[in-house]
Amino acid sequence: MESILTSIKKLLGITEEYEHFDADLIMHINSVFMILRQLGVGPSEGFSIKDKDAVWNDFLSDTSNLEAVKSYIHLKVKMLFDPPLSTAVAEAYNRILNELEWRLNVEVDPDCGEISK
Repeated sequence: MESILTSIKKLLGITEEYEHFDADLIMHINSVFMILRQLGVGPSEGFSIKDKDAVWNDFLSDTSNLEAVKSYIHLKVKMLFDPPLSTAVAEAYNRILNELEWRLNVEVDPDCGEISK
């Protein structure tokens, strides 16, 4: 069972033991969970974490085909917590985020990806 907070910290290059930024990261992670709920991803009542005890299976079921959620949360938190100085990198991250939003939306609602004739 992988901790949501710990895995996002790892992706951001922060060790699990270093807890100085935990409150900030938790706030940003919860903001992204709100965005995901609005996209139709995750529990309809919403989801949030309070500490490192929350694990991915609390948010995603074992059979879920939504592994891109982890990448999405990582990039979104990175943009909120430690945005790149380079506008080219920021634009690249935003393009990836836009694609992930579209793909997650299609995954939870396959009809939204159809092109009307």
